Amino acid sequence: MNEILNNMKTRRSIRGYKPDMVPQDVIERIVEAGTYAASGMNRQPAIILAVTDKAMRDRLSGMNARIMGTDTDPFYGAPVVLVVLADKTVPTYLYDGSLVMGNLMNAAHAEGLGSCWIHRAKEEFASAEGKEILKSLGIEGEYEGIGHCVLGYPSAEEPEAKPRKEKYVYYI
Repeated sequence: MNEILNNMKTRRSIRGYKPDMVPQDVIERIVEAGTYAASGMNRQPAIILAVTDKAMRDRLSGMNARIMGTDTDPFYGAPVVLVVLADKTVPTYLYDGSLVMGNLMNAAHAEGLGSCWIHRAKEEFASAEGKEILKSLGIEGEYEGIGHCVLGYPSAEEPEAKPRKEKYVYYI
């Protein structure tokens, strides 16, 4: 089977990570893959915050947990958080940002890492605290959080794929 197709079929969401930091060159390759996601009319409205600083990672985790109404780590202990945001003034921003997320997760799997899409980035970066974080980075504009791609080394074996549902595809 084609290596790319196999990678897509074998990637799973991982919900438990070792604390070991991912090497910078690996993170850079994964992020670069995200920048090559397709976008409507090649507008490239998405941006990626590559968070490896533990204090910022923990701050985002806390914000996310409060939105979810919990005090547990919604990032499952992952040491790296890649936050995808997209410019809301571009009509296809949500789809374009979602494609970036898909590329990040597939690239992480290709690099031997686990990943998981964590929601609530929209709420995080709509808050005053989230806007302050963006401002502190010099990011201006109408950005909406699309998702967090948490990644790291899995702390357990990857789960098996569940069977695909019937009537998934209709040929016309």
